[in-house]
Amino acid sequence: MSNTDDLRHGRTCVYNLQAHLVFVTKYRRGVFNDAILTDMETIMRDVCHDFDAELVEFNGETDHVRLLVSYPPKIALSALINSLKGVSSRLLRKKYTLKTHRNHLWSPSYYAASSGGATLDTLKQYIQNQRRPD
Repeated sequence: MSNTDDLRHGRTCVYNLQAHLVFVTKYRRGVFNDAILTDMETIMRDVCHDFDAELVEFNGETDHVRLLVSYPPKIALSALINSLKGVSSRLLRKKYTLKTHRNHLWSPSYYAASSGGATLDTLKQYIQNQRRPD
């Protein structure tokens, strides 16, 4: 790596792990608006902090969200994803009346990819350019 500022240090390791995540709503229902996405970003940032991870970038559209997460090797990515989806669903359904299917906000599936194939700047720009609803 040419830029050592991207490296994170654990007790016994040096790492630079990022994942590009996409979560879609159940049946791709368009339930998000700007206020919900703003609250969701805060919720997901807090969950990441609890896992000693960092939410690097976040954005979404009416039926899905995209995240770029930097996480330590001690965390199972699936555990972080389950927490992100579970906590956000619970807190958002508590605050907003969402058009969910049987109280399920998220589809049970998700997309996760290592960010090694594209530069981080490319991924950040792609996430920032999502068509955020009004």
